[in-house]
Amino acid sequence: MCRSIRTLHNFEPPATDDEVQAAALQYVRKISGGRDPSQANREAFDDAVAAVAGVTRNLVDSLVTKAPPKNREAEAAKARARAAGRYS
Repeated sequence: MCRSIRTLHNFEPPATDDEVQAAALQYVRKISGGRDPSQANREAFDDAVAAVAGVTRNLVDSLVTKAPPKNREAEAAKARARAAGRYS
């Protein structure tokens, strides 16, 4: 999985549309093999990002869990601690 795609489910506050859009963009970039599409492929690329973002929003909004919502700042601190241990 692309490292810049983050888990969007079960956070308080819920994932924003910008976070969903960013995840969709990263996913489409990963599977298309490029960061910026050519002019010939721009429409297909943008359509794919919009479709993936829509499906992602639907999925995130439909998932249910009994676990308490995670705190974004606490999860980021845990990730930084793991990275510090890994790269120090």
